[in-house]
Amino acid sequence: MNYFKSLTTITFFLFSYLGLSQSYVGHSIDNYSGIIGVIDNPSNIVDSRFKTDINLMSASTFIGSDYYAIDFGELFGEDVDIDNTAQISASEKNNFFSNADIIGPSFMFNINANNSIGVITRLRGFANINNINGSLFESLNESFDETNDFDFDSSNLVSTTHAWAELGISYGRILYDDYDHFLKGGITLKLLQGAGVSFFNSPGFSGNYDASAQTITTAGSINYGSRNDIYEDDPIDFDDLKTGFGADLGFTYEWRRNNTTDGKGHNKYLLKVGLAVTDIGSITYDDVTQYNYDLNNQTESTINYNDTEEFLNENYSFTEITKKIKVNLPTALRLSADYHIDRSIYLSLQGAFSLIKNNTQFTNKINNAVTISPRIETKWFSFYTPVSFRQYDDTAWGAGFRLGPLTLGSSSILSNVISDNSKSTDLYVGLKIPIYQRKKYN
Repeated sequence: MNYFKSLTTITFFLFSYLGLSQSYVGHSIDNYSGIIGVIDNPSNIVDSRFKTDINLMSASTFIGSDYYAIDFGELFGEDVDIDNTAQISASEKNNFFSNADIIGPSFMFNINANNSIGVITRLRGFANINNINGSLFESLNESFDETNDFDFDSSNLVSTTHAWAELGISYGRILYDDYDHFLKGGITLKLLQGAGVSFFNSPGFSGNYDASAQTITTAGSINYGSRNDIYEDDPIDFDDLKTGFGADLGFTYEWRRNNTTDGKGHNKYLLKVGLAVTDIGSITYDDVTQYNYDLNNQTESTINYNDTEEFLNENYSFTEITKKIKVNLPTALRLSADYHIDRSIYLSLQGAFSLIKNNTQFTNKINNAVTISPRIETKWFSFYTPVSFRQYDDTAWGAGFRLGPLTLGSSSILSNVISDNSKSTDLYVGLKIPIYQRKKYN
């Protein structure tokens, strides 16, 4: 089914041309991350080290799976074939995932000592395939060449690809402040513009492949649908966007000890703890074409088809309906703790956990991850080296830096270099105009 091949092609296209990332890992905890820190926790907008932070452009994309494990050292030769280069880990419930996040012109500034606001523009795209049978995917991807007999039983297969834009208004306020204890809160309200969605869902289907007869016998059902199908060659119709609303909500507590500084140009905490829920909300598409296929049939595997719809239409009976669907944002719980060890040395612990179940239709989800990141942080320069323990047995080790207005990093570049079985890869870059707070001393 070429739908699955299309997702693989698109995600590796992103890898080749955009660079890859997962939410600016390592940089977002930096006290000088500015707008990037606000998208992780909106309370970061207030009591910032900036008078004003103006984001010119930041880009972050991410790709991975628990099916492919890749030696990235072999990807830079000529005529690279991913399927031949990668180590395959087929299971009954494999998963593929990618996302892209572009933060456009955005800014934040202080209204007064206790209140700050900002405006954030973003373009985002997510693609997930969850719970696909790996043996079936491998055979489909290889067009059943040199394949032995096999059986498959797939349940709760869900796939959603979604692209949308955001205009966010952020507000943060200091809620409590004394010598030792400090608390601030923030919220971002978002106007969403949905550009298109494609989905492929099945509550369950099973079957077997007969290599000698070259036939596939299947039973069950699959639903396939789209609106402004982003797999098609036609450009997205920006005059036909769908509106939705979303929000982020967050709080940050600081335990301040031996505070000998004044003004907002200094980090005064020994320990900082943050909590946020991001991407609350949805976009409703009211004219989605959905095809419901009855898979109770036997088909020949030797016939080549141009796309998924052609394969399904030629071999299975179906009903076509137009329906309204609500596509939820990838809602997540984000936790953070940052320990100020000494002067410019910090150690952070971050957790990002999806609040979306793995088998939820018409939505995307982030991968659960816990990241430990030591860093050196000064006003004009930061360096960090995060180690992430991610869902689907993925461990990533990266590095990044901030040098004045430029940020560049990856949460997996070091593990990609030294490992021959990386399951994800990423890179992010950002350029901004920082206007710093003044440092004052008692």
